[in-house]
Amino acid sequence: MRQLLKRLTDFLIFSNLYIAVAAVLFTVQSQIQLGMHPNWHPYLFLILFATLFEYNLHKFVAVFFYKHALLETKFSWIARNLKLFYFIVFSSVAGFIIAACFAKWTVLVTLFPLGAITFLYSFPVYKKGIKIFRLREVPLVKIFIISLVWSATCILLPLVQAGLEVDPPLLVLLIAERFLFVFAITVPFDIRDMESDKKAGLKTLPLLVGKKRAGRIANAALLGFMALCSFHYTATHQFHFVAAFLISGLTTLYFLNNPRIRNLHHYHYGVLDGTMALQGLLVIAGYFLFS
Repeated sequence: MRQLLKRLTDFLIFSNLYIAVAAVLFTVQSQIQLGMHPNWHPYLFLILFATLFEYNLHKFVAVFFYKHALLETKFSWIARNLKLFYFIVFSSVAGFIIAACFAKWTVLVTLFPLGAITFLYSFPVYKKGIKIFRLREVPLVKIFIISLVWSATCILLPLVQAGLEVDPPLLVLLIAERFLFVFAITVPFDIRDMESDKKAGLKTLPLLVGKKRAGRIANAALLGFMALCSFHYTATHQFHFVAAFLISGLTTLYFLNNPRIRNLHHYHYGVLDGTMALQGLLVIAGYFLFS
């Protein structure tokens, strides 16, 4: 039973299906925050398959063009499940195309620049065979791009899909709340990658301010997230949301600072990515229990 559970956990995490489902839950959460009843729409499948493809794209390029990459430890699951991995990648492309056929064109127009930013973050721009730039190589931009793209995608797509008009201050507040949370849980990834980022010449937050100070900044962002949410949903008398976000924030704060949790094998892709799914589930549960 334990072996079966491990295989299932490895599949969900290393196939990136886990983070893709978390992205969907994060977006359904936004539907509720925007005053909508949670509904399944084609754009949710766009998010599912786009996330699945984007998170597998780097690995696909590595193992498809450079077979020796399969010998690296971080590609060990793919090496053992190569055909399944290829199936997941091509299925994500097919799924995205099918979902796009049923999505509103305004949703696709909104998604395009966010996808372009993600692509420029991941891959360098070349001119006559010479690399010009890659967004992630701009000092400090790496963590801000990840936080902004996640926040904007999960907030704007439900808004565009529903055709809602939201006051700009409210929209900024929602994006700021989401940005602070994603920023906080992304810092540990940069701390983990300090050595490889240093060798690659990237200037990330931990490399510029140090590991401990970066951890304090992550904690401060999370506390800011909880403060904003408490103010926002107390002012609007949505106290079940206050409870949901405080539980999410305090749980995540514990995960960020507990040494035993940080040493878990699946800490980054299991625990930290799971905090997004947990937040989505808490908001959804609060909606159905108290609304």
